[in-house]
Amino acid sequence: MVLVTAGVALLVVLVRPVWVVARNVITIVHEAGHGLVALLAGRRLSGIRLHSDTSGVTVSRGRPEGPGMVLTALAGYVAPSLLGLAFAALLAGERTSAVLVICAILLFGVLVMVRNAYGVLSVVVTGLLLFAVSWFAPAEVRAAFAYFIAWFLLVGGLRPVVELQRKRARGRAGDSDADQLARLTGAPGFFWVGSFALIDLGALALGCAWLLLP
Repeated sequence: MVLVTAGVALLVVLVRPVWVVARNVITIVHEAGHGLVALLAGRRLSGIRLHSDTSGVTVSRGRPEGPGMVLTALAGYVAPSLLGLAFAALLAGERTSAVLVICAILLFGVLVMVRNAYGVLSVVVTGLLLFAVSWFAPAEVRAAFAYFIAWFLLVGGLRPVVELQRKRARGRAGDSDADQLARLTGAPGFFWVGSFALIDLGALALGCAWLLLP
């Protein structure tokens, strides 16, 4: 089951027509990462917007610079992979239900802060799928679904980083998280894209070890 769900997650990420739809879930987690870190850094969260092109925006108020703003900007592209790693740890401890409960809490938190119609639709549809599996599917299906979620976040967290660098190379992502971090810290945007990639790759490697090794 672990290998099958890993293969399915990999196909979802690599097959473009499927990825275009599934990427909405990555965007939800990306923006949730920004929002959660903003709150932890003492900033005031104003709202989240999720768009049909799978982009998103999280608006928070506070100091326009400093460690809190840096951590908030850094959180988005690493949030899916780190959440996937946390789920891998839970699954290694046979805590399947905890994965589904955390997903429900995350979706509810994002739904409360979403400020546009498409964002509400995206979160509600994802929540209904989670609810259907959690309440009506047998235990084996729930377990497989939890493993798929973990694999999808671990693998799917990497593709947006690659897409980001491609857009930056074409001059089409001047206000990306990496470029915001460049303005905040003075380190070049490519450094931050590389940092996203290294963190996500590290999470994938560790997650694989936890999920695959006895």
